Amino acid sequence: MTEEDPDIAGAGSDGGAADGRDPEAVHRFIERFAGMLIETGWPRMGARVFITLLATDGGRASSAELAESLQVSPAAISGAVRFLTQLGLAGREREPGSRRDYYRVQDDVWYEAIGRRDQILQRWRSSLQTGVEALGPDTPAGQRLEETLSFFEFIDAEMSDMVLRWRAKRAELRAGTRTG
Repeated sequence: MTEEDPDIAGAGSDGGAADGRDPEAVHRFIERFAGMLIETGWPRMGARVFITLLATDGGRASSAELAESLQVSPAAISGAVRFLTQLGLAGREREPGSRRDYYRVQDDVWYEAIGRRDQILQRWRSSLQTGVEALGPDTPAGQRLEETLSFFEFIDAEMSDMVLRWRAKRAELRAGTRTG
């Protein structure tokens, strides 16, 4: 474990954890979950750094802590953090009087990621509409694009309702009144 942020599981070489966690089990979790993200197109280091940040109690770590925990170079961490900050999945912060940067996973990271997907879907819908007009709505290609456009419109409507339900569920979770 590191001195600055002892909650980065798997960091250091003491073979155990003061908090009772099995560092090997945490490491396996990080690698397994990162592997799932990699399978969906994430860059390998971006996925590993993201899951490592998620798996810290404080949700933050320095570049040196991440490099030690993942046994990689600081340059690899730098590229991964750049990827995560560009997507808005992690942010950079600095403590007053310190020259060390810390990277923090956003508290509502999945909510924010879905919110950005909505922006992407809006751009896709606009482009698809242009395609339908260019190909003609009565052509097989135009009809295929029209169905794709309808699917994205359906997803958008469902996503709005889901976000409202999530906000209510999150309020329950934070109030300690989880209802299942």
